[in-house]
Amino acid sequence: MQIGVFDSGKGGAFVADRLRQLVPSCTFVLVDDAANVPYGSRPSSEVIELTDQAIQPLLGTCPIIIIACNTATTAGIHELRRRHPNTVFIGIEPMLKPAQAQTKTGRITVLATPGTLRSKRYLELKQLFTSVSIVDEPDTVDWARKIEDGLAHKIDLSPLRGSISKGSDTLVLACTHYIGIKDHLQKAYPAVAILEPSEAIAERLVQLLPKHLH
Repeated sequence: MQIGVFDSGKGGAFVADRLRQLVPSCTFVLVDDAANVPYGSRPSSEVIELTDQAIQPLLGTCPIIIIACNTATTAGIHELRRRHPNTVFIGIEPMLKPAQAQTKTGRITVLATPGTLRSKRYLELKQLFTSVSIVDEPDTVDWARKIEDGLAHKIDLSPLRGSISKGSDTLVLACTHYIGIKDHLQKAYPAVAILEPSEAIAERLVQLLPKHLH
């Protein structure tokens, strides 16, 4: 079965590579929006329209589309479901619930774009699952652009130091671009747990597949 994967840029490829390992029975078809990447600083209304335009090649051929972009998910997955009721959309949300279960110190670091951090959904998740923890949100506004441009090696990790030094033991990658530097982050902070959504997406996909197999 063909499964669509969308991200504004390289994040979708990082997710799809992992999904091919976890769900080898599926063929993953990627689309991106390289002309407009990154989405993180764009208004929600614009993100919805750009995402809808970008996924058009997947509609009709992919019964399930993974929105492998936290910004696009939080901005508009409900609108995409309304516009395209015959397509199943799997979104990506910041992994705050697993982070709360993971942390031993009660301090969590969320790496996300401005669009995700200001979204209503992120604030809801934060209130629901991490109200008893301290949640640090360091400035990573230029990271997605650098990863997209092949300059990941030039990313400055110093915004994380304050959070880690104050006891954060759990790092949430709330932008799929950041999966591309997971190994770098783990090397820099080996004692910190790093959460990213690929396995959760795979689990949800496996749950949905029987309903769409013919």
